[in-house]
Amino acid sequence: MKLCIPTMDDKGLQGVPSAHFGSAPFFTFVDTDTGEVEAQSNGGDHHAHGACRPLDFLGTRPVDAIVCRGLGRRAFSRLESGGVAVYVSSEKDVEATVAALKEGRLRRLTSEEACPGHDHDHGHGHGHGHAQSPGLGQGRGQRGGFGYGGQA
Repeated sequence: MKLCIPTMDDKGLQGVPSAHFGSAPFFTFVDTDTGEVEAQSNGGDHHAHGACRPLDFLGTRPVDAIVCRGLGRRAFSRLESGGVAVYVSSEKDVEATVAALKEGRLRRLTSEEACPGHDHDHGHGHGHGHAQSPGLGQGRGQRGGFGYGGQA
């Protein structure tokens, strides 16, 4: 499986996952079949909110899945439409993220969980606990998991 993990650095398997897909400084690509790992700078890391074109950022690299901590609904929709699965992870580095996926401990992100788009700086990390409306909030749960509030 060919994975893309948005990261804060280009340290390969020791890379630190970014809190948000589109604003990640790097994409780390992992081929779980061959073990090949390569980090690439994200040319779109300073996009305007809502202008994320994830398939363009990935360039000509074919990927089967994105493994991230969070991304916007538009990016999610574009990835899903392009046949790219999106998984949620809160692992500490790329290596642990890949291991968790291989072990079946990661789950697919749903459109309801994707960041709905809001008027604030993308310098935040998910798990920031802001609420869009009653019952809609995202926060870090115990043991590093994410909590997503439902509609009230």
